[in-house]
Amino acid sequence: MPDKYKNLLDGNIKWSADTAKSNPDLFKQLAKAQHPEFLWIGCSDSRVPATQVTNALPGSIFVQRNIANMVVHTDTNLLSVVYYAVKVLKVKHIIVCGHYGCGGVLAAMSNKNFGFLDNWLLHIKDVYRLHSKELDAIEDEHKRGERFVELNVQEQVNNLSKISFIQEEWNKGEFPYIHGWVYHLGEGRIHNLDVAVNSAKTLSGVYQYEPNS
Repeated sequence: MPDKYKNLLDGNIKWSADTAKSNPDLFKQLAKAQHPEFLWIGCSDSRVPATQVTNALPGSIFVQRNIANMVVHTDTNLLSVVYYAVKVLKVKHIIVCGHYGCGGVLAAMSNKNFGFLDNWLLHIKDVYRLHSKELDAIEDEHKRGERFVELNVQEQVNNLSKISFIQEEWNKGEFPYIHGWVYHLGEGRIHNLDVAVNSAKTLSGVYQYEPNS
């Protein structure tokens, strides 16, 4: 058991060899620079790896992950990733991808105490408060949890739209588009929530920044 981590190293050897056979130039191209068109903001859950579930090659998706795919405006790590993605890498699409059965969302829906984690879960609980009327009306706890996952993704899309430097990019053109998706663990399929935005016009006026002169 202590040496089990070595399976990852052995797996890397096999993966790199197999990849070099199927795509001989890939590693040479990746070594030069990255040019991803997508930023993926997902959950830290080990069952939802961005490139695998989208059948994408390494180098195609810039990734930021945390518990329950949250966009918290005081999270300097996330903001730095988003800034680099839109200002330097010039990604065309930002995807917020949650997943049904998310432990963070279900924990926030409960009244249990999770110690230090409760500080992070408060941000998710705030989403529940915003949509409590709809969620409280869903008697089936499983269905309520699934709807909570969807609403949480929608709110994180809104939170991205409120970021000033994203609005700066929108004032220059149509990109980036921000999309809200949910991954179904039991199906292995992504559900598009059809909440794509590329403008601050859908936000309340107080969140809209004036263009720089």
